[in-house]
Amino acid sequence: MIGFRRLALAALIPAAALSLGLSGALAQTPSPAPAASASPSPAPSASPSPAASASPAPAATPSPAASASPAPAASPSPAASASPSPAAPPPAAAATPAPVQTADPFGLETTLEAKKVVMVKGTANWDSAFDTLVDAFKALNTLLDKQGIKHAGNAMIVYTSTDDTGFTFLAEIPVEQDPKNLTKDMSIGKSPEGKALKFVHRGSYDNMDNTYEAITNHLDDKKLEAKDTFIEEYLTDPLKTAEDKLVINVFVPLK
Repeated sequence: MIGFRRLALAALIPAAALSLGLSGALAQTPSPAPAASASPSPAPSASPSPAASASPAPAATPSPAASASPAPAASPSPAASASPSPAAPPPAAAATPAPVQTADPFGLETTLEAKKVVMVKGTANWDSAFDTLVDAFKALNTLLDKQGIKHAGNAMIVYTSTDDTGFTFLAEIPVEQDPKNLTKDMSIGKSPEGKALKFVHRGSYDNMDNTYEAITNHLDDKKLEAKDTFIEEYLTDPLKTAEDKLVINVFVPLK
């Protein structure tokens, strides 16, 4: 999928170049139009000259007229002062996303510390990936809720293998005590540890292709080699948060 998108972007580049060449050609064709506008200019210059001879006589009346004009000039100033107040909110709205983007790390070097987790193994197809992950978290939460065990950190997904059709994973929830009565797919273990790069994704799970494409480009640019696994830490609860409002830390362990 990523390769296809890169080919699509490459196809857009010549299309953009053609559109720029066409717009440049169109920008040159209107240039003869100013030649026609040059001929009317002498006609208006003849009419103002008689008007200038008549203007000396009423020179006294314009001065009161000028004194009258300041009175309406005072009324536009409040109108102008009223317009800035609605104009102020748009900058405030534009300033809101800016801190979010600057605060989000992209390729930040970090060290993961191992945590005790209860985990469940699973497999998923890409078409129904998010629903499968949510079901895995539901199973873990049901187990912990029945035993009154609280989370000791954010839920995580550790991808253990991927291919064109789907992937295998471990859904993990940090805990401080060992839960009992685990199902055959569940176990208690440790979360990944070691050096990794941290990235942040905001939005739906379906849009994570763009995030992972950016991560791949970052690794290529920095000539970094990643391990065959990666981790997603869900800062927002996927069971309660709208899918387009998800905030997910993506950790890429390095070799």
